[in-house]
Amino acid sequence: MKGLLSYMKTTILTSLEPLPYFTIEAVRQLSGNEETAPGTIRTALYRWMRSGHVIQLKKGVYTTRHFYELHRSDADFSMAVSAILIPQSYVSLEFILQRNAVLTEVTYPISAITVKNTRVIENTLGTFTYRHIKNELYRGYTITEYYGVLFAQASVAKALFDYLYLRPQTGNLKSSSNLAEELRLNLEEFSIADQDEFAAYVESSKIMKMGRILKNLRRAVWRH
Repeated sequence: MKGLLSYMKTTILTSLEPLPYFTIEAVRQLSGNEETAPGTIRTALYRWMRSGHVIQLKKGVYTTRHFYELHRSDADFSMAVSAILIPQSYVSLEFILQRNAVLTEVTYPISAITVKNTRVIENTLGTFTYRHIKNELYRGYTITEYYGVLFAQASVAKALFDYLYLRPQTGNLKSSSNLAEELRLNLEEFSIADQDEFAAYVESSKIMKMGRILKNLRRAVWRH
């Protein structure tokens, strides 16, 4: 048992280091023995986590400390991890708005949209939030590949739509109000194309709240 675990650490763990994530099944396959006991694999993973060589992303899914340290600063790393945790999701909301300088005051966790249930996943890498949205609003994103992982991210216009749609309405959007100022949204630099894209999501959604928000933004910020 001890010899097998030592072998797994020196050979299998090294083989896993270039991968963005792996599963228990991957460890079993790399062992070269289909009959390797599940308990042996779980013991190896437990020891690797205790020694800091492996990080658990969620139950049954892991990454190596080597890959994390090497790529943690990559622009796409956190978004790829978000997709690993919940594949049917796209990064949006505060995370995308902050990346585009629409929100600037604080640092936000990774935030994503899914048609599945709203949930929060916390691990060593951080906090990942997933907000539910209905199927017909699940759009407005592009798909990118990162080390073999496909992840989706919203356009800045769709991230703004998702943010305002899921946020409880504040006030009654009177003609004298400025929603962008109240929510501290930096929307002055929104391009005409982004404004038009946001308006298209609003108009196709046929949601009265979003229609009132669009009218407010056009009056107070987007005067074109």
